Amino acid sequence: MSSLPSVLSQRIEAVAGADPELRPATKPQFGHFQSNIALRLAKQEGAKPRDVAQRIVDALGIEDLCETPEIAGPGFINFRLRTDVLARAVNEQLADPQAGIVQTDDLKTVVIDYSSPNVAKQMHVGHLRSTIIGDCFNRVLSAQGHHVIAQNHIGDWGRQFGMLIEQVVDEGLDLGSLDLPGAEALYRRANAHLNEDEAFAERARERVVKLQSGDPETRTAWQRLIKISLAGFNRTYRRMNVLLTDDDVAGESTYNELLGPVADDLEARGIAVRDSGALVVFAAGFDAPAIIRNSAGGYGYDATDVAAIRHRVNDLGAQRIIYVTDARQANHFRLVFAVAKMAGYLPDDVEAQHVGFGMVLGPGGTPIKTRDGGTVTLESLLDAAEEHASPDVALAAIKYADLSNSLQKDYVFDAERMTQTTGDTGPYLQYAHSRCAGILREAAARDLTWSQVGVLNEPAEQELALWLTRFGENVQVVSDDLTPHKLCTYLFELATKFSSFYEKCPVLKSDGEVRTSRLALVAATKQVLARGLDLLGIVAPERM
Repeated sequence: MSSLPSVLSQRIEAVAGADPELRPATKPQFGHFQSNIALRLAKQEGAKPRDVAQRIVDALGIEDLCETPEIAGPGFINFRLRTDVLARAVNEQLADPQAGIVQTDDLKTVVIDYSSPNVAKQMHVGHLRSTIIGDCFNRVLSAQGHHVIAQNHIGDWGRQFGMLIEQVVDEGLDLGSLDLPGAEALYRRANAHLNEDEAFAERARERVVKLQSGDPETRTAWQRLIKISLAGFNRTYRRMNVLLTDDDVAGESTYNELLGPVADDLEARGIAVRDSGALVVFAAGFDAPAIIRNSAGGYGYDATDVAAIRHRVNDLGAQRIIYVTDARQANHFRLVFAVAKMAGYLPDDVEAQHVGFGMVLGPGGTPIKTRDGGTVTLESLLDAAEEHASPDVALAAIKYADLSNSLQKDYVFDAERMTQTTGDTGPYLQYAHSRCAGILREAAARDLTWSQVGVLNEPAEQELALWLTRFGENVQVVSDDLTPHKLCTYLFELATKFSSFYEKCPVLKSDGEVRTSRLALVAATKQVLARGLDLLGIVAPERM
């Protein structure tokens, strides 16, 4: 379902042969939209702009959408939508459980790789952005009807497990007594031990071999470390109101059995070659090759990510793959995609995208760190925001701050500013929703009923109604371009227009059909705010 402005724009373009570039009218008396298309065409044709404007107006068939267009000034064309058409569009949206989100005809299986914390380490500030952004993509694409497969590519394999498990053995530690912070403390002790004691380092290397060869005692300890970590991750995911569960976990270990066959396949077909003892792929346009297997016979991130693409396309049926990681990994993924295309693992009809994000900065504009220069945990950031607001409001503040700017940009984590209920913040949107809910509660307490928007005589009513009908269109943009800041901007504008409507158009103090219509407009606003906030992973409170 296209929005009314989109339908109008298409009609004009069909007659004029060019994009009308509709702009909101500067004043209500000029209608709803204005176009300078006649001025642009007149310049090309060497004609008078008002004559060109008249020609366009005479040829337009938009009586079903608009009142008669007006030609103003040197040749601008003003368009005013019919209020009955506007009311009908809002009513159709209000009756739609999806609030106007279009269910796509081009359904795809979409794999989204996000969050990806490391076992035996608490989630840190970098995982904040990956988790929030990936969850938003999951919600938006699912809302349109796509089959979304979340993949939490946790770090659950590698040499670090040798030192972790050996440290457990040295200490006689009962892993059943550990939680995730305790596992991270174990990691720090093991790492220090590794650096100080060569005999321990040798035992740790031997333990890695045992893990890789399937030694039962080692595998049991490894699995317990994973279980401890997942329990900690899941607590954080629940606190963050994100959709990830254990069913979405597909860690590095998932691809172990695939690495050898991928390496053999690439070498057999001459795609991978031997270079200084390593097996590598040279891709055009890259300064360094992808290392499929290093000179010691080990596999790294390049090999794992190529194998993951092959698995996701062949076994999961992915038609679109989205990776949400730090922007500094952009070159890695460009190289991995290039290798996968060379190998035919990533067919031309499967879209692979890396969505890189910027850093979270402290109030001074520098990378956020603990006082001793360490990594800030994700939980500590949530705690900091909750010092200024309730958990739901604090989370709204964090998520909106994260999503409301271009993802590639860094942003400053300022809990006090982010939790304000005024200005361009998540809590401001929550407050607008709760205000809608309060009006409707009061109406219900007074036995007032409403069903549809019927009267839109005031400019503030019309402006709010028109903006409501653009919700589905904005969700489509986020789905296509992976730009959640555009949804944030839309919702902020909606809340702002609702505030203006509330000030200029009394709802409960009006009477008859006007009151009924305005209550329906409040209900439609509440519906879109609730649906939009949910797409951002933000709770829409009934009261604040």
